[in-house]
Amino acid sequence: MNVILDYDEILAEEKEMPSKRHSLVQTNLTVLLGNDERFSTFVELSLDTSSIDLSQFGLKNQDEIVPDLSIYFESPPLINEPGEDEVRVTKIPDLTIEVLSPTQSINELLKKIKAYFALGVKSCWLVMPALEEIRVFSYQLQHYKNFDINQGEPVDDEVMDIHLPIQKVFRRDTGDLF
Repeated sequence: MNVILDYDEILAEEKEMPSKRHSLVQTNLTVLLGNDERFSTFVELSLDTSSIDLSQFGLKNQDEIVPDLSIYFESPPLINEPGEDEVRVTKIPDLTIEVLSPTQSINELLKKIKAYFALGVKSCWLVMPALEEIRVFSYQLQHYKNFDINQGEPVDDEVMDIHLPIQKVFRRDTGDLF
């Protein structure tokens, strides 16, 4: 039996290795946004992109894209009856959040954000844990606001009507866990 390995796929998997800080920030955002009853929050949800060609954004042409977080204004329930599930979701989120890991490039995530907007996402966040900074994009890459922990201002996403204390996103008080 011959096994053919796609070297590009192996490298892509290695590039997306999250870190402890990445995981903590992703968890903090999930808890903060998940506690807001207006939203349905999903981690690592596979979005069906068969309607567009991802290669136009410099992404490997495939039928899916996976944000770190997908946030939906909850209108109809996104989860149906027990036993029903979707591997690739066709309903596009209102907000996607990408958390930069130490092994990713910002350019790589900006390409994904362009693709999200082409799919109909309204707002995208690029979270940079190492800098304790969040860039909130509205409808396009050229329209954004930047928030960092040193400014002390809450993260303000006007499109989604979200106002989060940035200190809670980057909180480091994990007790004796580490």
